[in-house]
Amino acid sequence: MSLFGFFSKEKKETLDKGLEKTKDSFFGKLSRAIVGKTTIDEDVLDELEDILVSSDVGVETTVKIIKRIEERVARDKYATTAELNGILREEIAALLTENKSVDIKDSFETEHLPKPYVIMVVGVNGVGKTTTIGKLAHQFHQRGHKVVLGAADTFRAAAVDQLKLWGKRVDVPVIDHGMNTDPSAVAYDALLKGTETGADVIIIDTAGRLHTKVNLMNELAKIKRVMQKIIPDAPHEVLLVLDGSTGQNAVIQAREFTKVTEITALAVTKLDGTAKGGVVIGISDEFKIPVKYIGVGEKMDDLQVFDRSEFVDSLFKKIG
Repeated sequence: MSLFGFFSKEKKETLDKGLEKTKDSFFGKLSRAIVGKTTIDEDVLDELEDILVSSDVGVETTVKIIKRIEERVARDKYATTAELNGILREEIAALLTENKSVDIKDSFETEHLPKPYVIMVVGVNGVGKTTTIGKLAHQFHQRGHKVVLGAADTFRAAAVDQLKLWGKRVDVPVIDHGMNTDPSAVAYDALLKGTETGADVIIIDTAGRLHTKVNLMNELAKIKRVMQKIIPDAPHEVLLVLDGSTGQNAVIQAREFTKVTEITALAVTKLDGTAKGGVVIGISDEFKIPVKYIGVGEKMDDLQVFDRSEFVDSLFKKIG
C-alpha cells in the first residue's frame, strides 16, 4: 500500500512535474560532484554543501543538514557515495517533519474550522497573492463551501479589478469599495456580508506594500481591529504568500513580514517555473511556520496542500 495515498494520481503527477526543474538541477549537480568518488568524505560533503546553498535551501539549513549527515555517516558507518541519496532524502524528510506543518488532510475542508473562517492574505506585489486567493476561493467553492472575498488591497492599480475578475471566474462574491479607499472598511463589510449570508470562508486581500514597515504594520493592525468588531477572534489565519522562484529573496520577504505581523501559514508559489524549489526546505526550517500551500502550475487545482512526504518523494523521484 502506498504511503502517499492522500494525493490523487493527477495531483501527484502535477507535483512531480512542478518540481522537475529543481530536481534535475540539484541531482545533476550532485551526480557531477560525486562522479568517480566512492566514499562520503570531506570533499563530497563540501560539494554537497555548495549544491544545497545554490539550490536556495539556505546557509543555516544547509549547515544543519550537513551536520546531520556527518553524524549519521560516522554513527552508521556509511561509506559509499551510492548511499548518499538515500541518507540525504531521509534527513530532509526528518527536518521537515520536525518543523511545523499541516497535518495530512484536506485543508480545503471546513468542518473542523470556526465559521466563518477568516483568512487575511499578505505578501509583496508580484508574488501571486491575488491569484493564490482566487485559487483558494475556487477550491473551497468546489467543495461546496460558501466563500466571500474582500478586495482590501486598495492601493495598487488594478488589484481590486483583478480580484473582481477572479470572483466572477470562480463564482464567489467580492466586496470592494474601489481604489484608494479604506482597506479596513472593505474588510469590515466583507465580514459583515459573510456573517449575514452564512459564509464558510472569508478571504481578505491586503496591500502588498506600503511606504514603510511602520505603515504596513499599522495598516494590518487596523484591519485586524476592525474585523474583530464583527468576529472577535478574526483573522483565524494570516497567510503569507511568497514567490518560490525568487529563492532567497522569498526568505527575506518572510523575515520582513514576520517582523510586522504574526504569520500563521505560508503559501509558496511558482515552484514549477524554477530550479529554486529547495527554498521550501529552508523557509520551513527557519521560520517554523507551516508551509500550507505550494503552487506547482497554472491551473486552478495546481495550488496544492503542502505534504512534506509527497514533496520529498517528488524531489527524489528519479533516485533509487
